[in-house]
Amino acid sequence: MNAISSRLADILARIERARARSGDRSPVRLIGVSKKQPAEAIRAAYAAGLRDFGENYAQELRDKRQAITDPALRWHFIGPIQTNKVKYVTGVHLLHTVDRTNLLDELQRRAERDDVAIDTLVQVNVGREPQKAGIDPEDIPAILDHYSGTPRLRCVGLMTIPPAAAPEETRVHFRSLAQLRDRSARAHRTGVDLRELSMGMSDDFEVAIEEGATLVRVGTALFGARPSSSPS
Repeated sequence: MNAISSRLADILARIERARARSGDRSPVRLIGVSKKQPAEAIRAAYAAGLRDFGENYAQELRDKRQAITDPALRWHFIGPIQTNKVKYVTGVHLLHTVDRTNLLDELQRRAERDDVAIDTLVQVNVGREPQKAGIDPEDIPAILDHYSGTPRLRCVGLMTIPPAAAPEETRVHFRSLAQLRDRSARAHRTGVDLRELSMGMSDDFEVAIEEGATLVRVGTALFGARPSSSPS
């Protein structure tokens, strides 16, 4: 697991260089995408100093939260959410993938039942890809307005997964999300404080930081290839 420590140090150095190039010294948080990775890999990254981990599958998140219980570890949910799986994701540090109002309503009901508050991001399909989750950019105002009726939930920013392309070609999509965030933040809305931009993965996180990312989601570059025998 020493390889994970070495990769983490390299990624953190690359983050700092990208921050310097951006001219914006705001903090950037690294989320280790640990889906299908064994608990030992997560513990190795944690021992090396990483505190934020992202999971894509609700039941896998449930199992890992039960197995790894250090209170300083912050779980993020970064995959699509079915309403019948909401019970597995309440209590996470940040939920990145809100993309419809009925999901907000179900999250609100579950948060009331569990007596918790949930910080969320709205996922935006900036590339308008029909196979991807996320709302269209023009639908942002309506979903942000909906937070006024879900007092247990707070929207703290936006998230995107751009179309697959060479890193430099993703820049336009990251810039588009940042501009959308800035425009949306001009309106005061109850339960909405758009301070975060979750964008950028292993191949393009440096470009994302140059365009304003505050959260980057890195899996393969940190953990290496996912074990083929891991559970889904």
